[in-house]
Amino acid sequence: MTTPLSTTSYALLGLLMFDRASSEDGLTGYEMKQRADRTLRFYWVSPAMSQIYTELDRLRREGYVEAVDDTSGRRTTRRFVITEAGRSALTTWLHTSEQDFPVLKHPIALRLLMGSLMGPGEVAAMLDAYEVGLQERRRELEGVRELLGDNEALAFPAHVAEWGLAYYDSEREIVDKLRKKL
Repeated sequence: MTTPLSTTSYALLGLLMFDRASSEDGLTGYEMKQRADRTLRFYWVSPAMSQIYTELDRLRREGYVEAVDDTSGRRTTRRFVITEAGRSALTTWLHTSEQDFPVLKHPIALRLLMGSLMGPGEVAAMLDAYEVGLQERRRELEGVRELLGDNEALAFPAHVAEWGLAYYDSEREIVDKLRKKL
């Protein structure tokens, strides 16, 4: 009997189907981590290596991925390939999962909630540092968006990148409004 999958499991299945090469040749756990760090981290938690391997083991036990050992190099490398059952599970999840409202886990908002325990200079410095981080992350995402270009096959990742850029812009506006209030 299959157990319900986590959203992270579905994200990993999606990474395995992102392009033809990863669908056919598979990805190693390390390659999945790299891909997650380049893509998921802007919109979802990029899982730790240990979590990736835990989820891949679970997906393999459930029959959603297949582990293929590649012995062509100096050492054996395990590649994971999505199975037909994995494709079906991902498709079902995409069409039937609830439209959950995102949970806001915002460390700056949490610290601001307790801003009275910090001095005004500390709060301002925290907001300044956050704004610098926002600018850096936005530049990274702009680079991703530029790489996606106008390729029709990458239209949906491009839409999500644009959504992320708008998110960073709105966060900057929030910081600007907070500064005026403080």
